[in-house]
Amino acid sequence: MTDQIESRIREIVAEQAMLDPEQVTSEATPEELGIDSLGLVESIFALEEEFDISIPFNANEPEKSDFDISNMGTIIAAVRRLVAQKAA
Repeated sequence: MTDQIESRIREIVAEQAMLDPEQVTSEATPEELGIDSLGLVESIFALEEEFDISIPFNANEPEKSDFDISNMGTIIAAVRRLVAQKAA
């Protein structure tokens, strides 16, 4: 079941990738969606703005970030965690 947070994340990423939100599956990687590093950074900014959170992501050293961008499922889980921490 898709919740509001997940739906919104899919919409934001789909807009960046110029795809339909239904095409943004949990297993899809940013690369598979056609999102390059600049697009990924823009998506992250959009997610931060949408959910009023700060995502610990360094575009220069993505492998050292606490934000797992390996696929949409990990991105959705990480954003959910940040939203929950903000609400706590």
